[in-house]
Amino acid sequence: MSEAMAADARPVPILDGLRDRSILDIPIVDAHHHLWDLKAGHYPTKQDQYDTKFFLGDYRKICRDYLATDYAADLAGFDIRGTVHIQAARAQNEQVQETEWLHEVHARFGLPSAVVGHVIFIQPDCAEVLEGHARFPLMRGIRSRPVTSPGPGQSVAGQPGTMQDNRWLRNFALLEKHGMSWDMRIPYWHLAEGAEVARAFPGIPMVVNHTGLPLDRSEEGLAIWRRGLEALADCPNVVIKISELGLPHGKWDIPSNVRVVREAASIFGPDRIIFASNLPVASLSTDFKGIVSVMLEGLKDAPRETLEKFFHRNAARFYRINLDV
Repeated sequence: MSEAMAADARPVPILDGLRDRSILDIPIVDAHHHLWDLKAGHYPTKQDQYDTKFFLGDYRKICRDYLATDYAADLAGFDIRGTVHIQAARAQNEQVQETEWLHEVHARFGLPSAVVGHVIFIQPDCAEVLEGHARFPLMRGIRSRPVTSPGPGQSVAGQPGTMQDNRWLRNFALLEKHGMSWDMRIPYWHLAEGAEVARAFPGIPMVVNHTGLPLDRSEEGLAIWRRGLEALADCPNVVIKISELGLPHGKWDIPSNVRVVREAASIFGPDRIIFASNLPVASLSTDFKGIVSVMLEGLKDAPRETLEKFFHRNAARFYRINLDV
């Protein structure tokens, strides 16, 4: 039986027990995390279709249940006021069931505060799946990865499932009908193409995931990444999550991570940067304290007002989270 469906269904607001301001005296909204119960649903890449091309390398240590209590334990010592659950690669025929399960988790534990679901914009029942998600009150948006190329200098533009595919674009447009945002999870060499989508759909709020995935920390790689972020920052409907700074094979490069945080924050400005952990995936590289420490170092010259916007206010505004509850 899943955690959410345990016999005792009384709410246990586990976020309330985490507050210890000795670590950080600023409340946090974690705008990007995952949960999964491998007994309650089918998660192919964690159960029977291991992804050998995963961008961070070997992830077998997180191919286990990661429940609300596990997540809360990882946040211990911080004042967590809200969380945003991002789709966790549940099977395509269980997309709406994932959203339903997360509402059960919320009813029992008080988290997540908002849900970002999944649909593939070229799947035949895309419109029906979006309608299904839209019935749930915590639903805020969709994370759906377009087809992307293997690396910079290689183009797949116009192929089925890409950001230039007319079918993809027609279904993508349905987000505005439902008042949903798009979590933009694309590699750094596609960020400029993401900006084209943002300009074409100014009525759809969009948030860049994982700092634009600057996986190549060479000067050449960072120059491509920076140009992509600048193009996105020119679009008023786009904000950025500064998250998942880990590199393949568990590498946690603090100096370059600090640089990436500082540059991303400078490009987007204080009103458009959002903190996120990407737990449990981030645990392949570091822990929650390590994530927060790098963020604080990257923003060490920022005034407190900027830190408050970064750590909770901007996320609450983008994902429509009532911090008074």
